Amino acid sequence: MTGRAWGVLFVLCGAIFLEGIDVAMLNVALPSIREDLDMSTGTLQWVMSAYVLGYGGFMLLGGRAADLFGRRRMFLCWLVVFLLFSGLGGFATEGWMLVVARFVTGVAAAFMTPAGLSIITTSFEEGPRRNKALLVYSGTAAGGFSVGLVVGGLLAAVDWRWVFFAPVILSLLILVTALALIPRSARPDRDGRSVDAGGAITVTGAILLLVFAVERATHTAPVWTAGTVAASLLLFTAFTAIERSSASPLVRPGIFRNAALVRSNIAGLLFAAGFFGFQFIVVLYLQELRDWSTLQTSFAMIVIGVDAVLSPTLTPRLVERFGNARVIFGGLVLASLSYALFLPVRADWTYAAMFPSLIVLGLAFSLAYGPLTIVATEGIAEEEQGVAGGLLYTSFQFGAALGLSSVAAVNIAATDGSSPAARLDGYQAALVVPLVAAVIATLISAFGLRTRAGAAEAAAESAAESAPEAPASVP
Repeated sequence: MTGRAWGVLFVLCGAIFLEGIDVAMLNVALPSIREDLDMSTGTLQWVMSAYVLGYGGFMLLGGRAADLFGRRRMFLCWLVVFLLFSGLGGFATEGWMLVVARFVTGVAAAFMTPAGLSIITTSFEEGPRRNKALLVYSGTAAGGFSVGLVVGGLLAAVDWRWVFFAPVILSLLILVTALALIPRSARPDRDGRSVDAGGAITVTGAILLLVFAVERATHTAPVWTAGTVAASLLLFTAFTAIERSSASPLVRPGIFRNAALVRSNIAGLLFAAGFFGFQFIVVLYLQELRDWSTLQTSFAMIVIGVDAVLSPTLTPRLVERFGNARVIFGGLVLASLSYALFLPVRADWTYAAMFPSLIVLGLAFSLAYGPLTIVATEGIAEEEQGVAGGLLYTSFQFGAALGLSSVAAVNIAATDGSSPAARLDGYQAALVVPLVAAVIATLISAFGLRTRAGAAEAAAESAAESAPEAPASVP
């Protein structure tokens, strides 16, 4: 890679690191926020859910906006929004202020993230160089989450408001560097391509309602959840009809004929569901049952962050030798093994007993996450790279919401009383959910164990159905 290419990658890695550290720091600061602002459990839950709604709901629109209005422009504009509203969250004096700030921050991330990913996929030609860049990028994302767990605990011990002010400082550094390093280019040619307003409204509404239903499934009556899901499905149906008749659809229906893209999105959704659901239960186990402090829990979980080291070092070699499909399959097998190793957890387990499961999960993430990103964007025309990235991150985000909601529901249903034994029964039952998700994802990924010729054929078909590629540049 040239020095300029490394500089661009450095900036974009900084942005995805920012996103990871922002979410992780808030996770461990929630108890301090509740105490200081005197927030109810319901309002506190919305501090997290508001970000998920904004992020998951607007991701597809964010990806399309990057393709239509320029990736550099969208990345920089929404980075500024992220910076401003993260800072405003630190000045919140009421719970609702924090919820609004987190929602807008999530929307900003929804526009910024696919723009950043598509800058990488259009700046590096498909093949080993792009794979290397994407694996470094995914490793940085994982590193942000792991580092955030510890940094968040340290900052919350001083003042929880620093959990919001610290990302402002990092955002400002990234913004200054991005202005200098990410090259300008001509405005994208939008001849024949307009903003699909109908598609944008219906799909954004559908995703918002679906994520909302999943997030609130354990806090509301089943009839309300069913009604919300039904409304979401109606909007998805309307979106499908609009896309089929639109001359410039938000998401070209033909993109779903790319079997590798569909498979990677479904596997990514299930992988995220298991990964975040598992961590949620482990944190509850350590803090509620074992009475570990926030900082102790953070240091215990940081071993999962080994993927930040392995993703850019080990994974590229494995991908080059065995191909993405086999590496993804191996990662998902290891994820299943990790969750299975934690199933027999007891109330008196030592950290040494937990360590194999946590370290295997870190290895699993390093093998699965980056290659899934590669497969989801491979063979996709340049003008659709933003949409492809938006699809993938929507799958990851919805998977996370689904996993958290599912393990919470099972945990509540299986916990009969407040005794340590009853709590342990609830945790053990909930831990089955990540295992089932990982096993299903493994079975789906097994269909990807195919020849290079088959993959090339799928890529050629996708490219043929798309509009002609524009010259490689960074809009």
